[in-house]
Amino acid sequence: MTGMLASVNSLEETRLILKTKVDIIDLKQPEQGALGALSIATVKEIVREVNQQKPVSATVGDLPMQAELIYDAVSAMIETGVDYVKIGFFPGGDWQSTLSRLSEINQQGHKLIAVLFADTDPDINTIKLLQQVGFHGVMLDTMNKANGSLSEVMNSVKISEFVHQAKSAQLLCGLAGSLKQQDIAGLLDMKADYLGFRGALCEKNIRTSKLDTNSINSILACFNKHP
Repeated sequence: MTGMLASVNSLEETRLILKTKVDIIDLKQPEQGALGALSIATVKEIVREVNQQKPVSATVGDLPMQAELIYDAVSAMIETGVDYVKIGFFPGGDWQSTLSRLSEINQQGHKLIAVLFADTDPDINTIKLLQQVGFHGVMLDTMNKANGSLSEVMNSVKISEFVHQAKSAQLLCGLAGSLKQQDIAGLLDMKADYLGFRGALCEKNIRTSKLDTNSINSILACFNKHP
């Protein structure tokens, strides 16, 4: 079964999601970019509120690929008690050194999720490298939300191959990127572990707006209808 991830940016939104059948609560600040981070204090507050009722993931921000910078940000986020820490692998920078440094955290048993961006034409072989250094999962997202949904940025053949490679590497696999209701059925057929949403759950489908209960229920209904 493919689960549903919902991104929240506050304690108030977290409490709203806790009342639903959403599977994973994701913490990020949409106003700060594709993977904008919440403050450590806010994340700690939310983790206490959730109290293990649902798994919680959190991003470390739209950071350049600098090994020590990423390592420090991930280490700080781990201390909050979240279940998963998401790291965006943005173009440029030193990917190899970053992966090497993060392997130390992976060896300690923490669950790191690498986020690749469909609109940067990611190398599918990166998935093998992530497996080799001990990542727990990999996610396909979009960097520039103005480019449209994941299904508009990347064709279904490539998305399906991403899921296949992630599954073959035994990595937790997620798909996200301005997903809309019309994207859900086709992506569910690919059998990723979860689909991630923000904008589609918000007032007027604007990702920087507040979450809207009716929108959340509409997306959940799409999961329930799928055979």
